[in-house]
Amino acid sequence: GLVVAVGYSQQEGIDYDETFAPVARIESIRLFLAYATHKDFTVHQMDVKTAFLNGILKEEVYVGQPPGFVSKQYPDHVYALDKALYGLKQAPRAWYDVLSQFLIDSGFQKVQRIQNTA
Repeated sequence: GLVVAVGYSQQEGIDYDETFAPVARIESIRLFLAYATHKDFTVHQMDVKTAFLNGILKEEVYVGQPPGFVSKQYPDHVYALDKALYGLKQAPRAWYDVLSQFLIDSGFQKVQRIQNTA
């Protein structure tokens, strides 16, 4: 579909269908660290900067010209985004997809999500 992005005015279900916030539950982190300690595993921590500027968008997204930077020759033109732009609601998910595919291509495996029964 066609999306014209004005960050603060994007509406879920109209301009985008899915957002993403990769947050681990503290219980999961504690369990992982306890198991790693029990098995005497070496644990490495990785801090991923989440500027979200490299994600590939699944839909066509167009951005209007910002106030103060409107072209006098083409005042009604919009810009087509090639990749996710900071502030775009789809940006976190698009970046996750790129990072996830890179990790899989590098030999990592994606685990299936465990359903919480509590």
